Amino acid sequence: MKVEVLQERLAKALNIVSRVAASTKAGLPILSNILIRADGKQLILTATNLELATVEYVNAKILEEGTITVPARLLASFISNLPKGTVKLSTKDNKLTIEADQYKSMMNGMAADDYPEIPTIDEKKAAVFKLSVEEFKESLGQVIIAASTDTTRPALTGVFFNTNNEELFVAATDGYRLADKKLVGDVKDEIKAIVPVSALREVLSSISDDMEDIEVSVDENLICFKLGEVMIISKLIDASFPDYRQLIPEKSKLVVKLNKNEITRMTKVAALFAQDSGGSVVCEAKKDEGVFSISAVASELGENSSDIKADISEDGKITLNSRYLLDALNALVDDEIEFKISSKIAPVVLNNTKQNDYTHIIMPLKS
Repeated sequence: MKVEVLQERLAKALNIVSRVAASTKAGLPILSNILIRADGKQLILTATNLELATVEYVNAKILEEGTITVPARLLASFISNLPKGTVKLSTKDNKLTIEADQYKSMMNGMAADDYPEIPTIDEKKAAVFKLSVEEFKESLGQVIIAASTDTTRPALTGVFFNTNNEELFVAATDGYRLADKKLVGDVKDEIKAIVPVSALREVLSSISDDMEDIEVSVDENLICFKLGEVMIISKLIDASFPDYRQLIPEKSKLVVKLNKNEITRMTKVAALFAQDSGGSVVCEAKKDEGVFSISAVASELGENSSDIKADISEDGKITLNSRYLLDALNALVDDEIEFKISSKIAPVVLNNTKQNDYTHIIMPLKS
């Protein structure tokens, strides 16, 4: 292999691809390597941990085709420290030689034949959809926060991509809260896929300012994200996601419209006093006084209560985890939000008042 490539392009690509190799746990030593393939007019960089794979295509001058695998961290760090300009790569006897300006280095590699084969999407069976990078970032950021980290319940450690009435939604729950967001409309194919949060975080980390659209392909076993010259492929979680829509109350006895910034500030203050009580705060709607209040629960540090004026139809009171409440409030985007209470034991529903494509529910604590 003989290749000439710009340092800036190579460094950027290695920064993305090397993250997957770096996340590899004990197992096959070759998984800590990056597979480099010079083919046609492109340099193709690949890394995998057997659950997730990242492929990056880099425009380069290919003088001689070839393949090799080399340590990911070493290569990425070395290339990032080289001066801008042309970098020359060449291979001989499973060794990679790198030359740039006055710098020259040789790295021991491993035969590319030993590198695991990267799975591919079955395009005949795959459902494909596109959306803007900004929409994708916002939507997944609103949902991932509700996913579980409990590996004994694998279905809850992912985000559920699912269609309903030809609209695609993403949802996540950890059993204590649930986030549901409409991602795109007019999707003809039925999609039911649980995507690992780790894969989605990798996609979000790979997004750069020059990327506009993302293309997503899903089949029975895999999901593929295409971002410009970057392709990320992940296995799906083989489990059944709960029928989460039945958990969302259809009607709420009490709906309070609140200024998002004010209610967020009140929750942050109450949370400071609720540290010794597991973060529990009491949210109370007082009809006669026309106020909505948040107070700390049984705090040894002292007491705190904050009020905000609101139009309230009837009294209501519920105890919530302050961290869960703050996560939900930060995920909402409108200046005015809806806080819905059905009963002391029913989940609280939080919505935007203008954008109706996102729902967040929180299970109450015992008061």
